[in-house]
Amino acid sequence: MRAVLQRIDGARVVVEGEEVGRIDGPGVLALVAATHADGDAEVATMTRKIAELRMLDGEASVEDAGAGVLVVSQFTLYGRTSKGRRPSWSDAAPGAIAEPLVDAVAAGLRERGITVATGRFGAHMRVVLCNDGPFTLVVDV
Repeated sequence: MRAVLQRIDGARVVVEGEEVGRIDGPGVLALVAATHADGDAEVATMTRKIAELRMLDGEASVEDAGAGVLVVSQFTLYGRTSKGRRPSWSDAAPGAIAEPLVDAVAAGLRERGITVATGRFGAHMRVVLCNDGPFTLVVDV
C-alpha cells in the first residue's frame, strides 16, 4: 500500500455537488492506494502508520491529539511515469481488490477510536483542504 499523508487544518470531499466527507480542525488527509499484492498485513501496517506517525503540532500523532483522518482512495499513487507521456496504471490494484483494502484502513482507524471521514470510491471527487505547514509524507508499506 501507498499513502500520501498531509497535515491539515480541515478538509472535505465533494462528489457531484454533495459533501460526502469532512474533517474540521487539525488532522490528516490520507490519500490511499493499493497494489495487487496487498492484504491484511499491509492494511494493519498502514493503519498503524496513519494513527501513530508524529506529524501534528508538538510531534503528536493523530491518536495522541484526538484528531480526525479523511481517507480518500487514490489509485493514481501507483501511476508509473518512467516511459513516454502517458502514465501506466498497471501497478494499481483493480477496484474489486482496492476498495475493500482502503475501506479496511478506514475501519481500522475507527477501531482505534479515531474520527474518520471518507471520500467515495471510484467517484470523481473534489478534495478541498487547508494544508498545514505544508507537511506531507509519502508512506509505502
